[in-house]
Amino acid sequence: MEIMKKRAKKSLNNFWDHILSPKNWLNQLNTRIGFFMWTIVFLTLKTILAYGADFQWLHVQDLFQIILMLVNPIGFTVMLFSLILFIKSKPIYYGALIILNGLMSLLLYLNVIYFREFSDFMSINTILGYKTVNQGGKAAGAIAFNIHDILFWVDIIILIVLLVLRKIKFDNQLLPRFKPFKIFTVGVFIFMANLLFSDIDRPQLLTRQFDREYMVKYLGLGPFTIFDAFNTYQTEQVRKSATPKELTQVKDYVSKHYAGINPEFYGKAKGKNVIVLHLESFQQMSIDRRINGQEVTPFLNSIYHDQGTIAFDNFFNQVGQGKTSDAENMLETSTFGLPQGSLFSKLGNDQTFQAMPGILQQRAGYSSAVFHGNQGTFWNRNNVYKHMGYQNWISSDYFDSTGKKATTWGLKDKLLFRDSVPYLELLQQPFYAKYLTVTNHTPFTLDRADLDPEFVTSDTGSALVDNYFVTNHYLDEAVKEFFTYLKKSGLYDNTMVVMYGDHYGIPNTDAKYLASVLGKDSDKWGDLDNANLQRVPFIVHIPGMKKGYIDHQFGGEIDVAPTIEHLLGISTKSYIQLGQDLLSKDRSNVVAFRNKDWITPTYASLSGRYWSVKTNEIIVKPSASLQKKFDDIQSSVNKKLAMSDNLNQKNLLCFYTPKKFKPIDADKFNYSKIATQNRLTKQNKSLGQDSKSLLAKNGNKSTLSQYVTDAPEANDETTDSTRLMPRNADDWSQSE
Repeated sequence: MEIMKKRAKKSLNNFWDHILSPKNWLNQLNTRIGFFMWTIVFLTLKTILAYGADFQWLHVQDLFQIILMLVNPIGFTVMLFSLILFIKSKPIYYGALIILNGLMSLLLYLNVIYFREFSDFMSINTILGYKTVNQGGKAAGAIAFNIHDILFWVDIIILIVLLVLRKIKFDNQLLPRFKPFKIFTVGVFIFMANLLFSDIDRPQLLTRQFDREYMVKYLGLGPFTIFDAFNTYQTEQVRKSATPKELTQVKDYVSKHYAGINPEFYGKAKGKNVIVLHLESFQQMSIDRRINGQEVTPFLNSIYHDQGTIAFDNFFNQVGQGKTSDAENMLETSTFGLPQGSLFSKLGNDQTFQAMPGILQQRAGYSSAVFHGNQGTFWNRNNVYKHMGYQNWISSDYFDSTGKKATTWGLKDKLLFRDSVPYLELLQQPFYAKYLTVTNHTPFTLDRADLDPEFVTSDTGSALVDNYFVTNHYLDEAVKEFFTYLKKSGLYDNTMVVMYGDHYGIPNTDAKYLASVLGKDSDKWGDLDNANLQRVPFIVHIPGMKKGYIDHQFGGEIDVAPTIEHLLGISTKSYIQLGQDLLSKDRSNVVAFRNKDWITPTYASLSGRYWSVKTNEIIVKPSASLQKKFDDIQSSVNKKLAMSDNLNQKNLLCFYTPKKFKPIDADKFNYSKIATQNRLTKQNKSLGQDSKSLLAKNGNKSTLSQYVTDAPEANDETTDSTRLMPRNADDWSQSE
């Protein structure tokens, strides 16, 4: 053992003396391979410097992610720079290494500057149109520079000086014939290993494209830029083939499938504020559900059955891989998400939308805002919302998420509702405001202090299922507190509140554990049971309305926009919307899922098999007439999805401007906290007595004191730590 220790010590000493010792650095730089290796080292160190000093260490969560982050610059850099090793000419060889180092350093530094201003990385579209960096009239010179910025350039300066002073001399010795290829192969191996382990830690990294920070954290800035360039090129090629004729086909389809208004409800909420409560992972099965004799969601149940409410109990989520972002897209635009990935992430940077924020503003003078306790860049919302016409995007940067105020998914719902008041009360009425909740998110865990001691959850054998009802109950309490505030502040009577679940909470892998809760046999659990769990609530509450009821017809998230717009007295006939007003007597009862499955009140097609919805049995051999019926439904579902995909992937709305609608100018919106606060405050003051904000109606006194919450963290002091992880609300990789 002692001999082995001496040998190891000797090897380390030799490694230091002959390689790492500073006395050898200049000698190494005087060789081709040494100059190459030191260039790799310098660029890697600068990248890691940016990761830590500017990119907040990319919010790594564990040792595995730390290792991936530290390794990711190496493989790609070795691959890229090894191409220069094939150059034989001395001046070109050294010059190429210096230039490539400069270009990669420039890419790194531009992202550092951009990140300091926007907390995001530069896309290809941003690089090609640098005006985005100066959004809102901000000059690049106004962006804060730090003392460590010189370190991004000092290596290049030193190398150039040493070359000019001939302290580094050109090496006449060419590399062995196959050595450049061997080094390139090593780079490929490191990069592929990094990609493999990244996919293990973050499945579907390249297909779902949750967030740019994910890509940089796992693969590095260079691969992210190349991947973004590839996606941008693909999108541009698809869109280059777009023609106005294709839009005409979509318009004809929409016109043919338009469901007329229901005069009984058209304009029922005209002129009212609209508040949309996006209930994270909340499923219809929780409505009216009792566990151990207790209601899971007593307040939501009371609203659900209220005479001022129209509720839908056969309303299905229709999301694809984009999950929450798909739900939002359907809500706002009445078009589907993409077959693969998220429309927000893939196309949102320059997509033409005709979305509810823009429509309501132009048709009825609505102001708009979104409130969310997670970071503003997730699902590319900071770009998408601008193109949709949202005037204000109030995300985690606006709130205190320190200590126990947040879960890993974002600010807890009770605090989100309360802490939004200073911004909500500044909005000019009528307003369109959307709240994205997060506490009812897998794995459905809460701090002990947040639990209702009187609520005892189920005992199904699945912690995920049991905890689900606990966070359901918390969400219900949060919504109740918010409604109480609306009534105290005077907003309630003039506000239509829309609540919907974005997608399932319990995945199919755990769904069978629900059998005992739902009164079913877990051994007979099948695809139709899973499909039935795709029901989510859709609740429209209009104070003062006396004809509320529960609608049993089938519909889905694609139908939300025309339903809301018609309730507000806004005709949708001139817009390209694939959904139908759920209150229309002419609407279809076929619900299309993103994977081309479908369900109706009588039949369903799931994973290639037909089901009887009423008997919960598989239809093995349908009759000829029934098969024709199935084929016709399938054909209509395929066409509807194809129309949506063609419309979105080719950005066909750029060819169409409806009457009374102006294309949205995304560049005029600035979502920074200071700009938003100044804009809302200035607007309220400049309007004076004409201001219609809640603050003005309350004599310019804040209504925050009217908000009562039992959140135990409400009065906690701000700390230096937070549990908020910058990941999407649909990231399941860390939850199971």
